[in-house]
Parts: sequence; C-alpha cells; structure tokens
Amino acid sequence: MPETSDSDSVYTKQRQIAELARRHPMMAFTSLNHYLDLDWLREAFFRTRKNGAPGVDGQTWIDYAENLEENLRSLLERAKSGSYYAPPVRRVRIPKGTGTETRPIGIPTLEDKVLQRAVVMILEAIYEQDFHDCSYGFRPGRSAHQALESLWQQTMQTGGGWILEVDIRKFFDTLDHGHLRSFLQQRVRDGVLLRLIGKWLNAGVMEDGKLSFPDAGSPQGGVVSPILANVFLHYVLDQWFAEEVKPRLRGRVFLIRYADDFVMGFTHEEDARRVMAVLPKRFGKYGLAVHPDKTKLIPFRRPSRTPPSGGNAVAPATFDLLGFTHFWARSRKGVWVVKRKTASSRFTRGLTTITQWCKTNRHLPIEEQHATLSQKLRGHYAYYGITGNRVALWRFSEAVQLIWRKWLMRRKRGGRRPWSWFNRLHRRHPLPYAVAIHSKLRARCEGVT
Repeated sequence: MPETSDSDSVYTKQRQIAELARRHPMMAFTSLNHYLDLDWLREAFFRTRKNGAPGVDGQTWIDYAENLEENLRSLLERAKSGSYYAPPVRRVRIPKGTGTETRPIGIPTLEDKVLQRAVVMILEAIYEQDFHDCSYGFRPGRSAHQALESLWQQTMQTGGGWILEVDIRKFFDTLDHGHLRSFLQQRVRDGVLLRLIGKWLNAGVMEDGKLSFPDAGSPQGGVVSPILANVFLHYVLDQWFAEEVKPRLRGRVFLIRYADDFVMGFTHEEDARRVMAVLPKRFGKYGLAVHPDKTKLIPFRRPSRTPPSGGNAVAPATFDLLGFTHFWARSRKGVWVVKRKTASSRFTRGLTTITQWCKTNRHLPIEEQHATLSQKLRGHYAYYGITGNRVALWRFSEAVQLIWRKWLMRRKRGGRRPWSWFNRLHRRHPLPYAVAIHSKLRARCEGVT
C-alpha cells in the first residue's frame, strides 16, 4: 500500500499514544476514541486484506470501496454513538493436523474487519509498550522465525536442560470474557472502545445456517482476536512468569510464546517440575485448562562428549514448536548443536494438501498447474526453509514431483506415460528448487555481496 497523508497522520497519533503508554506504565487510558476519525478508519480500511473471505453479508473489499467515504462516515457515526451492531461471524472449519480434527475459524464482515483493525491500531500502540520480549505471535515487527531463533539461541546457551512443552486446551474457545475485561481495564477505560470489544466478544456465530451465542472464547480469524489473546496471556502467563516464577527458581529459565503455543526451558529439573505442578492451577484460576496428555516435560540436555560406559547411549529427546521438531545432532565440525526439521505432522499435512489439489485440478492446463504448484512450494520454502532443514525441504520437493506426476498420469483412462515424458515436461516447467530462505549462510553471503 502506498504511503499517504492519512498514513502519516495515523503514525503520528500512534507514536503519541505509544509515548504516553511508555512513560506511564500504570496509567489507564480513559479517552482514546477521539483518535477514531475518518483518517483513522480510512487507514484501517486500506490495511484490510483485499482478497479476504467475505462474512455473513457477502460484502467484499471492492464492494465497500465503491462508496468508501459515505460508508466510513456511517461506520464512524455508529461506532461513536453506540448504535453499531456487531454481526455474527461466519464460521468455517479447516483441518487441524493429519487426522479428522478441525479448527474453527470465524470470518467477520468487511465492515467489522475495518472497525476491528481501527481499534487494534490503538491497542497495539499501548500494549507494545507492555508486552514482554518472550511474546512473538501477531505483534508488529515480530515473527515465528524470530521466536525460533530466540529458542535456538537460549537452548544453545543453556546446553538444553529441560523443556516444558505446554498445550492449552481449546484456548480461543474457552477464553473467559470476564477476566479479559478485567485485564483490559488495567490499561483501557475508554467507554467507546470497551463497548465495541464487548460487542465483538458477544457477537453470534453462524455455522451451517444456525446462529449460536457462545458465552466464552474469541473467534480465531477475527482481526481483534490475536491482540485480545496476547493481552490475556500477557497477564496470565508472561508477566506472572517474569515477576513471580523466575525470581523463585535456582537455575536459568526462559519462556518462548507464539500466541497460545509456548515452551519453557530450565537448566534444573527441580525448577521445571515445580513450574509444571503449579501451571494447571495458574491457568485454572482464569478459566483455562492445560491438556494433560499433550503437556510434557522433556529432558533436552546436550549429549555427553563421551558415551556412558556399558550399554547403549540413549538417543536425546525431541520436542515440537511452530511446525518444527527440535533435536540435538552433531554439526559438520562434530560439535553438538540444536537442529530443526519440519515436524512430521506438518510435512504430512502439506503433502496431503498438495495431493488433494492435484487430484481436483489435474485437468487444468499444465501451465496453470505449474504456476500454482510453484507458488505452493515457494510458500513452503518461505516458512520451512531454515538453516539445517535442507533434507526435509528436498524430500518435500521430490514428493511433490511424484504427486504431480501421479495425477497427470490419470488425466484420462489408459493415458499412462513413461517417466521420460514427465522428465521432459519437468524440464520445460521446472518446479522451484528447494532453498533455505532463512539460512544464516545465505544471509552472510548476501551481506557480503
């Protein structure tokens, strides 16, 4: 999106809010809605995805843009007067993992997305001054790859130790509205903003033509949901860990959190077990539950330089975070380092998606299939292409070629062709080569050039 005078005005106001929040960390803002004006809403509209799925009303970004100024004026008046009605979100379900389990995603209307984005732009300016460095999910200027890098650095520095892998059971579905309002009011007491957030929390859910009104949770997919989740876990987890847990422990500890996915690292097993014991009570106090089967304490110590005398050495344990399996292995120089590879569940899920697409679209022209598969592979490399994951990238690339060939062979009955035919086709339409986009060596080489 090109920079405009509206953008400059909004950035200036955001800096003002951020500076106030930074200088007064205990202050609750009672007057924020005056920042919501036409310029602010217009900026929020242009930050909203053009190709996003429509909500229950079917309205698209292009539809709304046809009469933009009048639509924004109406939206602003309704938001300020309290007459704004939050429509129900349209719920769809997407696969979760490789089984039959699905994840519910809520899709707001376009107008709801714009107003939510406008409120998020205010909340971010405040809470970015409060959030801890251990939090990486859905924050401006932060990413999953930064979380992975921080995890790598800290496990290497501590020599591994013990990893507490925690799973919060159905976090977005069970987020308690009462506790969330209490947390928000510690920093935000503007009536207009709190009323809007309350309407979004209580908006209905439309699924298969049926309307329901959950009394807890915040729909995944909503623009405002990620920052509300971060605010909730900031008080329940991050701040508690930094101010109450760390000072009471003997050894070094760290926390890495991306939205509701997080791990804790400890140098002392006793510290890890103490936190593991108290964590369910801490979460239960705020209406959350820790999954007993998916929450595990993992010995993740750097392997000894010399194998134990007598018997076979035990293979070091592994754990998963953000789609990667983390494990100890020797580097090319023979040094023990933490390595990462694509988690098997993500690897299988990616190939299942490719298989389904190739099966459904095998009759499209070769050029169209090649363009889409290339885009899918580049997207895979853009996330999973990190240092040390070359083998998994190559295996994925090879598997995609086999899947493509399989379904091209089934374009018509009796149409099986030899490998030589596919090899010629692949030379004319080569799929992208597996590249570690986030390779440290690649970054150093580009820095030199």
